[in-house]
Amino acid sequence: MSHGDVSTEEQDADSSREIREVWAFWEELELPGIFDVHTHFMPKNVMDKVWAYFDSVGPLTGKQWPIQYRHDEDVRLDTLREFGVRGFTSMIYPHKPNMAAWLNSWGTQFAQRTPGCVHTATFYPEESAAEYVHDVISGGARIFKSHIQVGSYSPNDPLLDPVWGAIEDASIPVVIHCGSGPTPGAHTGPAPIAELLARFPRLPLIIAHMGMPEYSDFLDLADTFDEVRLDTTMAFTDFSEATWPFPDADRPRLRDLQGRILFGSDFPNIPYTYLDALTAVRRLDLGDDWVRDVCYRNGAALFDLP
Repeated sequence: MSHGDVSTEEQDADSSREIREVWAFWEELELPGIFDVHTHFMPKNVMDKVWAYFDSVGPLTGKQWPIQYRHDEDVRLDTLREFGVRGFTSMIYPHKPNMAAWLNSWGTQFAQRTPGCVHTATFYPEESAAEYVHDVISGGARIFKSHIQVGSYSPNDPLLDPVWGAIEDASIPVVIHCGSGPTPGAHTGPAPIAELLARFPRLPLIIAHMGMPEYSDFLDLADTFDEVRLDTTMAFTDFSEATWPFPDADRPRLRDLQGRILFGSDFPNIPYTYLDALTAVRRLDLGDDWVRDVCYRNGAALFDLP
């Protein structure tokens, strides 16, 4: 973990304590572990660039963003397993053309060699997208990642029409970062997603970060479209509440959508502990059964885990 200038012994003690507390979290709920729909594993050179972005994000948002789990890939995988995470993803995403197919090849190999990883794929608006998305669906992809903000593309780009059509027909969920946090993009916000869903109403979108900060608008879309889900990634934590608070008036709506909210952590790229992400969900005080569904059952059912 990233703990500043503390000793190795102190870091090990903190890690062991967090592992025990995460286990206690899900054992008290009588769950077999955690399902995390929003974790990032990607080629090292890409991850290094992502971490460099977060190292510099302070000047962009006014908030420092220290990466809590800045470790080699094998250590990060061991950390998730030690936490009792039974299912997770490898959220990969391109920021330019001619990158997605390469990421998909890596994602396929990563899923094949990594027990517990849901085979993750991605795409970008380009002429080749329809072909490589067809190929990766045929190859067993179970979830896609779309990052409207980083990719700086419209979800309604005509080049993506065959992509959305294929994904809708295959009923494969897409975790889509489309809210305007931490910084707005040219195509972020609920309006482009409403337009997309009007054209592809059966599209199984998972709105990342609960749509932060446009929470209410994205909850409206979930109320309107039965296949729209949301993930809790970064939402409700002290870090996010300080800048992008979730509206208290919308809390009852979370209970109404109990079967369509999934736990996500953004591991390893979070500026606080994994335990913090879990306890932020529980302290919403929506009941243990709600927490059970969000932190394991909904994800397990969506991806056919026991």
